[in-house]
Amino acid sequence: MAGATRKSLKITVPGVDGGVSGLMHRPANAFCLYVFAHGAGAGMRHAFMEDLSARLFDAEVATLRFNFPFIEARKRRPDTPRLLIATVRAAVKRARSLTPGLPLVAGGKSMGGRMTSQAAAAEPLDGVAGLVFVGFPLHAPGRTGTSRADHLRDVQLPMLFVQGTRDALADIDLMRDVSRGLGRRGKLHVVDGGDHSFKVLKRSGRDAADVMSEVVTATVGFARRLTR
Repeated sequence: MAGATRKSLKITVPGVDGGVSGLMHRPANAFCLYVFAHGAGAGMRHAFMEDLSARLFDAEVATLRFNFPFIEARKRRPDTPRLLIATVRAAVKRARSLTPGLPLVAGGKSMGGRMTSQAAAAEPLDGVAGLVFVGFPLHAPGRTGTSRADHLRDVQLPMLFVQGTRDALADIDLMRDVSRGLGRRGKLHVVDGGDHSFKVLKRSGRDAADVMSEVVTATVGFARRLTR
């Protein structure tokens, strides 16, 4: 596609020698850019991140993926929240400089989404119109609760939660409560039968492509409403 770009880049993060790796994937006709953070278990090139980014590209959404420092250092244990949040801020800043005038949304998969919301709760993210969480990690497996969502009260942006009904890290009834508690700022899209990785059981009659198409449709619809 003429004008489409896919390029690797570096993102400067305060206190991190050499910064972190990033990957911009932008269609020629992009209407917004999603600053898309990865989860705790894998980096920006994980198959789920690649697949969703490619599908968003086809739907006219650019993405900027990036690694957190622990992934760059090939460590298994995530960085401190302070460093994770600083990395999110650095990625948003780089996105703004790379795509001036293009509306931004931010968020990510699991931990990456939660770190983005914590960043937005502490201080506005420059140029970001809304947040998209792909599997918000509301609680640890088997330890239901909503304290991880308390900071969302301080996020003054529209938020979309895309959640599976079998997600062991987010009881769907509790997610409904969280979304309702945010009033007009919170929107919940429920993926029937999806687990934390949005895998569904064979007896559902759906496959991975069907589910990912649903995730993309929900994300794109939310982003278009924000950027009209």
